[in-house]
Amino acid sequence: MAPEFGTQSVVDRLGQIEPRVLMVVDGYQYGAKPVSREAEVAEVLAALPTVTGVIHLPYLDAASTGPAGTDSRHTVLWADLHPDLREVVAFEPVPFDHPLYVLFSSGTTGLPKAILHGHGGITLGHAAALALFTDLGPEDRFSWFSTTGWMMWNYLVSGLLVGSTVVLFDGNPAHPSLLSQWELAADAELTYYGTSAPFLMTCRKEGLSPGSAVDLSRLRGVGSTGAPLPAEGFRWVHEAVSSTAQIGSMSGGTDVCNAFVGVTPLTPVWEGEISARLPGIGVEAYAESTLGAGDWSPVVDEVGELVITRPMPSMPVGFWGDEDGSRYHSAYFEEIPGVWRHGDWVTVTSRGSLVITGRSDATLNRGGVRLGTSEFYRVVEELPEVKDSLVVHLEDPAGGAGELVLFVSLAPGVAASEDLPRRIAGVLRSRLSPRHVPDTLQVVRALPRTLSGKKLEVPVKKILRGAPPEDVVAAGALDDPSALADIAAYAASRG
Repeated sequence: MAPEFGTQSVVDRLGQIEPRVLMVVDGYQYGAKPVSREAEVAEVLAALPTVTGVIHLPYLDAASTGPAGTDSRHTVLWADLHPDLREVVAFEPVPFDHPLYVLFSSGTTGLPKAILHGHGGITLGHAAALALFTDLGPEDRFSWFSTTGWMMWNYLVSGLLVGSTVVLFDGNPAHPSLLSQWELAADAELTYYGTSAPFLMTCRKEGLSPGSAVDLSRLRGVGSTGAPLPAEGFRWVHEAVSSTAQIGSMSGGTDVCNAFVGVTPLTPVWEGEISARLPGIGVEAYAESTLGAGDWSPVVDEVGELVITRPMPSMPVGFWGDEDGSRYHSAYFEEIPGVWRHGDWVTVTSRGSLVITGRSDATLNRGGVRLGTSEFYRVVEELPEVKDSLVVHLEDPAGGAGELVLFVSLAPGVAASEDLPRRIAGVLRSRLSPRHVPDTLQVVRALPRTLSGKKLEVPVKKILRGAPPEDVVAAGALDDPSALADIAAYAASRG
């Protein structure tokens, strides 16, 4: 299934900001398959009455003149917009926090947040990250595989700020094979290639050795984000991709359209860890004191909430339509006054590196011991039979141990067997601990993820608690909305 936004998902986002001009295409190519979007464009336009102008870019059909249903709106072909835009573009000085663009949260519960970023913050933040942290400059060729709906697209385009040549990829990254991305890196002579941790781990699981298959000698950096990259992923990149390229695991978010933590040219790389707080960014792990609720302080070598203690340039200037700032304050500053709470569990080590172990709102608490979700996924998804996994913990209101539920989807051609639960339990017990063995294992066809690939532990947990799926997650926020059907059916069978 191509990773496309559904019509309602687009309307949920764009409807909030009341756009006047919309740029559209007639479709796109995903692998070998042409995908027309003309009907969906017409539906979107019908739902956005504020749009008075349409810019149409033919993609699948060069003769396409524009979407249906635009008779009352001024439609211009991209080629006819102006023969030379350089003659008509004028640059006007604006304040530092003047709105630059809006990015949208995943919208897994309710409408997506319309996050407003300013000119100065993004420009300064991205220039610093790319020039100082990633060490990119005019001699570099830079690519980061991303859809246009992920903040890494904005980050990639900002490579132009430091003079780098930006290399774009259009289509399915696994077509005709997983080697395609590495062939692109070789053909374009990339010096820095970024992707997601799940993509790297999939390449590893498939036994790929890109460094042997293609010439990656110019590659000096491999970036990874979207999920924690486990130690095995670091080793695979070093052994199978390049022994000289620096591995840059990084983490940040759409909220800041940047990274908090990552790697720099001056920091070592440790397997399974993020090398450092990025310079100038006040990242800490905060833990609540046992002396009383609400008393938070930084901790080292133990898990805590990832917080930002000082303003960073690319924090958003606000949410669209949030005139008094109350929604913005509630999203980040309500739980721990005075600092930005990001919602991840992190350990800051005594040597300054960091380990992110999952979302703090999806914590697994077994007998008073806090378990991160990422360690489950690292172990379970190593099994060749398993394609994907998702784990939740259902607390016992009476104070008991509760129930640990593990969902798995199977690799193509693999059928569920009686031996699978025993195998999974055995590997979790031996590689992690007896506390990690699930009480319940359920095989499903597919697992729900957002359009940018994030697992949905919290919505799944709410469904298991009895909430209707439509109340806890918007279908338009999912890459495969039907993936919730098995979860909902299982929840109903539990009574």
